[in-house]
Amino acid sequence: MLLAIEGGDGAGKATAAAAVAVALNAAGRSATVLSFPRYADTAGGWALGEMLGGRLPREVSPRAAAVLYALDRLESRDVLLAAAANHEVVVLDRYIASNLVYQAARGPLADAEELMRWTWALETDAFALPPPDLSVYLATPVDVARRQIAMKQQRSYTDAAFDVNEADAALQARVRDNYAALGATGWAGRWVTVQTVAQGAMRAPGEIAAEIVEALIWPFPADAGA
Repeated sequence: MLLAIEGGDGAGKATAAAAVAVALNAAGRSATVLSFPRYADTAGGWALGEMLGGRLPREVSPRAAAVLYALDRLESRDVLLAAAANHEVVVLDRYIASNLVYQAARGPLADAEELMRWTWALETDAFALPPPDLSVYLATPVDVARRQIAMKQQRSYTDAAFDVNEADAALQARVRDNYAALGATGWAGRWVTVQTVAQGAMRAPGEIAAEIVEALIWPFPADAGA
């Protein structure tokens, strides 16, 4: 099973992904985490780090950025398939939907749906990446997310507190609208939305993880074939 944890910057994806893997392993289900982009491991990831760090000498169009994010996953395809072969669940900290919603948010609204379909075809058809079995949208308000970002440790690709995408509040709002729309329509597979904030503060990682694990459909394919 490929379980994609999705959400805007600062939504708590890495923390939730790790907590879900811990919960599944504790329950006797073999699980591992794979995070995208893989900045230090692929040419696409390196280029994305340069882009998000504001070091590229020219602006990157939404379609060009979509290719870079997809390239990072294409270069990681063998790693992903090996993880899927060795574990019942691969928990993905960002996956294909992230590319869809971010690039659609960066371009004209009138082009958003066509760009998302083009990007989905690029990743799943041209690059033969397997679609997720379940995508979980972590619904985290922008103001809470910005506080989360400010508390992050220094990233490998930037010394700044906020990278190019994180610093753009309007982009972050559009990204959240796009995620909510995908989740509401079931576009690109099955979605579950998890509210990460209660009374103005982030919920405990274990509580969020438990809600995500509860949303998984049993049996897994491995069970069905046993």
